[in-house]
Amino acid sequence: MNENKPDGALHFPQGFLWGVGTSAYQVEGNSFNNQWYEFEKGGGIKTGDACGMACNWWEDAERDFDIAKSIGLNSLRLSVSWARIEPEEGLFDPEAVERYRQMLSALIFRSIRPIVCLHHFVHPLWFEKKGAFLSRNCVEDFARRVRFTVSELGDLCSDWITFNEPNVYALQGYLDGEYPPAMSGRLFKYFEVLGNMALCHAETYRIIHDLQPDARVSFANHFIIFTEQERQPFDRFAARIAHASFNDVFIKMVAEGKAPLLSRLHGRLEQVKDTWDFIGVNIYGGVDVKFDITQAKYGFVRRIMPANRRTGDLDPEGNAMFGEIYPQGIKDVVEDLAKYNKPFFILENGVPDREDRLRPWVIATAVKTMHDLIQRGFNILGYHHWTLVDNFEWALGYYMKFGLVEMEPVTQERKPRRSAEFYSEIIRENGLTADMVRKYVPQALPEIFPGLK
Repeated sequence: MNENKPDGALHFPQGFLWGVGTSAYQVEGNSFNNQWYEFEKGGGIKTGDACGMACNWWEDAERDFDIAKSIGLNSLRLSVSWARIEPEEGLFDPEAVERYRQMLSALIFRSIRPIVCLHHFVHPLWFEKKGAFLSRNCVEDFARRVRFTVSELGDLCSDWITFNEPNVYALQGYLDGEYPPAMSGRLFKYFEVLGNMALCHAETYRIIHDLQPDARVSFANHFIIFTEQERQPFDRFAARIAHASFNDVFIKMVAEGKAPLLSRLHGRLEQVKDTWDFIGVNIYGGVDVKFDITQAKYGFVRRIMPANRRTGDLDPEGNAMFGEIYPQGIKDVVEDLAKYNKPFFILENGVPDREDRLRPWVIATAVKTMHDLIQRGFNILGYHHWTLVDNFEWALGYYMKFGLVEMEPVTQERKPRRSAEFYSEIIRENGLTADMVRKYVPQALPEIFPGLK
């Protein structure tokens, strides 16, 4: 366990991973053979944007890898596109494999450890047409692709994420209708999709460990801090429903092999139990919830964006994308899930913030929260800020700006924000000092270093 120095600095264990998170579709560009491109063509992007060349990683990811190195990152999370790897069912593309090998090698050359995600919301169009994770062959299809991908790339990576945010994929695709296949209120399909993804995850876990016995394998779960709006009994019940059906549902499938009450998967998930090596945490914020009898298709839960609290930039419709921005929620998640005796990776944490007004506070608060947890004996292996450069933010196109580095999608011009400089100093110090806080986010000094001026 590390200790604070007399100057009050918060120092981290040697080998702590400081990184960023990215995903293939959001940064690579010119990716067409997948369900998200079809969603775009069908008018699914609220801003009317097209992903286009995105951040041009397929042609020149190395440009941004140089930026990552200049910041001092020692880890970078990226995904490999199934649609590129297996563009037609059973047919693999060696040129796509070679490009991913180039990317991973380029990271390693820059002393940046890659963490590879195998499914970040996007899959081939042929798989979507079969029903995606409602298909009875989904485990077989996913496993075939995984065995090929890991066999081809495993010498360059030993940290694997099977799925990014399966709970978000299912919620947005089958309850909220914001992502493909754009279904709304399909509660039973929501649980069925999650159960099938859990079966895919477990098979992937076994395949990877068969190929790489020393690999670390898990998934990235999105967590929202749900708070009852009026602290009434029914609202507390709504908060518990929201937590159980969103935050906990996939966790329990994998950790305990348990299916939710409304699922038809009872008995099938026993094979999934304890197929994870760490707990991958994606967390941005929290929302208030209220019991609402009119919201049966959402489990009688109405989500309410909290007022008069820190939020990132609003979306084009005036909504706060993640509600209250709440990096302190890392503490809630770690304390709640410590019972599983797994180490933690913070795989996403950030804020949409084009003016860089809130991002330094988010970073400082996340660092403070993680340090306090490590001091108490919790095992946190690394922190990955979302994201390196502004990118294509799914149904909101290029409107939301999450990058440490500003990126103009037409000109492809990059300009580091001040928060990139702040994060760089934290990485080089392997910790956070009071002087850094005074320099980059002085208003947070009483929160981060109580008693100092």
